[in-house]
Amino acid sequence: MESVLKIGSAADRYPALVGSGLLEQLGTCTRKHLTRQRCAIISDANVAPLFGEHAKQSLMAAGFQPTLIMIPAGETSKTLEQAGGICDQMIAAGLDRQSFVIGLGGGVIGDISGFVAAIFLRGIPHVQIPTTLLAMVDSSIGGKTGVNTRDGKNLLGAIHHPVLVIDDVDVLKTLPHREFNQGFAEIIKHAIIADAEMFMALRDVDPENLAPLIHRNIELKSKIVAKDERDRTGERALLNFGHTVGHAIERAGNYRKFLHGEAISLGIIAACDVSMKKAGLPRDQGDAIANLLRQFDLPTQLPKDFPRESIFKALPYDKKFESGKIRFVVTSTIGSAKLSSDVTLEDIREAIARL
Repeated sequence: MESVLKIGSAADRYPALVGSGLLEQLGTCTRKHLTRQRCAIISDANVAPLFGEHAKQSLMAAGFQPTLIMIPAGETSKTLEQAGGICDQMIAAGLDRQSFVIGLGGGVIGDISGFVAAIFLRGIPHVQIPTTLLAMVDSSIGGKTGVNTRDGKNLLGAIHHPVLVIDDVDVLKTLPHREFNQGFAEIIKHAIIADAEMFMALRDVDPENLAPLIHRNIELKSKIVAKDERDRTGERALLNFGHTVGHAIERAGNYRKFLHGEAISLGIIAACDVSMKKAGLPRDQGDAIANLLRQFDLPTQLPKDFPRESIFKALPYDKKFESGKIRFVVTSTIGSAKLSSDVTLEDIREAIARL
């Protein structure tokens, strides 16, 4: 059974397919939306051996001419240098303005493949095939693409919406436990900022029937994105709940200590700490959030020897600091969130110290 959602604004709408067995139908699904022939499948050393050949065969059966490009797995591959190397391989393979890019992998692949699609010959279409729960419910939706720099995450990028998102829930069966669970950090974040009912339901989630949960999270994120597509009014910024501190933790750990979702889990705890102080979040709700994160084996405390000062030093490089001012997302009750202008660096420092 497959569900189809239409995402985006009236001017830029694209479908997201959620269901089983979709990777086998990749060529057929893509042909409905693209008449072009040549494409690059960008994947990584973890995902390409599992699904790269299947994807190529399905595309070739539908008349496409795919080139598989594999990069090393992990956040450290998300660089401008790596993006340039991918573009060089695409040029060498004969791709042109009538070609398109497929991102086959988790959030890192989705971000860098989308960035490459945005800059290659000033922009060609992008198809997202997320292979992690986190990418399915979050990073594949909304058109944000980018690479990291020495100073922070996603500081170089572009808004470049995909033409198609394909979520095959069967691929999630191949994920290691830790990789699978990190997706629930973003799901819990969505529940905190927009869906109290889903928050309650997550206590009894069925891991064998994730399609409805993925569908719901795509709905939630796409509605928020549609209100503020280019991150201008503050509506889309609500999706950054937990990310200000979370991204700083990732950077302080050199993108190796924590997976993205694990760092966001810690960032959510810090955001709840600030929310209790500045927005009146009841302590029992803060405790319920921490308990739900722990249910999915997500961290709620930093190791004692983790360099907390490095987290604090990384904060000013975050994109959510504008003209030196902090745009910090707080929640006063589970199911809603808002941007606050009265959160200070000292508030954040205290929250980090308590992690």
